[in-house]
Amino acid sequence: MIYRILRWISGVALYWFYREIRIVGKENIPVTGPLLIAVNHQNALVDSLIVGWVAPRRITMTAKATLVKNPLIAALFKLVGVVPLRRITDESRKTGGPPDRSRNANAFHEILRTLGDSGAVLIFPEGKSHNETGLEPLRSGLARVAIQARDEQSIRNVRILPIGLVFEDKGAPDSIVGVRVGREINLDSWMGSNPAELTEEIAKRLRSVSESTLPLPAPADSTGGGITGRFLIAVAAAWGRLTHRVPVRIARTLAVKRGGDADQPAMLTIMFGISLVLFTYVAQLAVVGVLAHSFWISSLYLASLLSGAYWAAFEKHPQRY
Repeated sequence: MIYRILRWISGVALYWFYREIRIVGKENIPVTGPLLIAVNHQNALVDSLIVGWVAPRRITMTAKATLVKNPLIAALFKLVGVVPLRRITDESRKTGGPPDRSRNANAFHEILRTLGDSGAVLIFPEGKSHNETGLEPLRSGLARVAIQARDEQSIRNVRILPIGLVFEDKGAPDSIVGVRVGREINLDSWMGSNPAELTEEIAKRLRSVSESTLPLPAPADSTGGGITGRFLIAVAAAWGRLTHRVPVRIARTLAVKRGGDADQPAMLTIMFGISLVLFTYVAQLAVVGVLAHSFWISSLYLASLLSGAYWAAFEKHPQRY
């Protein structure tokens, strides 16, 4: 339940910054069975939010372990089941010596447990978020855990699914995100046990869906629904824009002015936006409570705010989600 609520919030919040998320090949995402999702990594935590929103199943995320130094982020990670991974660069910077090859033993154990339970795990095989236009060299961790799951844990039907994220301009409000789902690798059909060879194949398939030279996917057909349904959606969307425009605009302005890396505007807009929207919700509900003196009227008003937030984001393409 918590995962679904957070997924809903992140999906709406993504549309506070980006105009549209266009998807190609969503039907290729397996809805059951052990799955490792390989994604290119150009937009920090936003990449995880996009994949979590697009995928029609619960996803166990991975993230760099340095983030858990923040107690709030650490608590959130524990709540939703994020697996922290310790990167070689972080370890070398910390110790000044050669990296500890067993540094991710616990993380790998958790990933294998999830696969054994027929779960899905998101991994960024580049090992870092970056601003390069192409795919950076992949780490071998994803391939090693996939082979270990098959050969040592005897987990059948493990699949590796490449998903490419292409941004029109990741740091620009109202820009478009393209999501392309590639061809899976079924470990039961992969004859080798060499992580380097499997990593090379993963890179090939991930590159085919993530290159910046690829055109953005075409917009989805937004037709459908009766006249009455479209009218009600339009009313809810208009109400949502009215009640959310000011806090979202303030969040965008603060995020863009903050400057820094191109990774920052979208993520900061989401963080600032959620905080400001929740503040306005509390303020509005306080006013309604004073005027109406009714729990039910206050509850209906809150429901109207949540419905408005949803339809303001998804008015043009409700059938896709």
